[in-house]
Amino acid sequence: MNKRPHLIPSLIAAAMLLLALADLPYGYYQLLRLVVCGVSVYIAVTAYSWQKMWGVWLFGFIALLFNPLIPIHLSREIWQPIDVVCAILFIVMMFVLEKPTGEN
Repeated sequence: MNKRPHLIPSLIAAAMLLLALADLPYGYYQLLRLVVCGVSVYIAVTAYSWQKMWGVWLFGFIALLFNPLIPIHLSREIWQPIDVVCAILFIVMMFVLEKPTGEN
């Protein structure tokens, strides 16, 4: 777990993104924005500390896309594929991003 501290937050964000495909109340989507943005920022900061700049850019973009302060309003038909792609990215990141060997 020390090599992948982002494992559980990524899993939670991916599960919430996939659950967003269902027809849920608007409050859920507000919570989704908050969680996905927060987890994305956490992963971007972790990637930065491990010198993985591709992770910083990728999850920095996802954080901007899902930011709750200045929301991007898109139709449900556009958000659904975005949610699926982002869920896949969170799942892939659980296995790809790991602490470099030799760091404490």
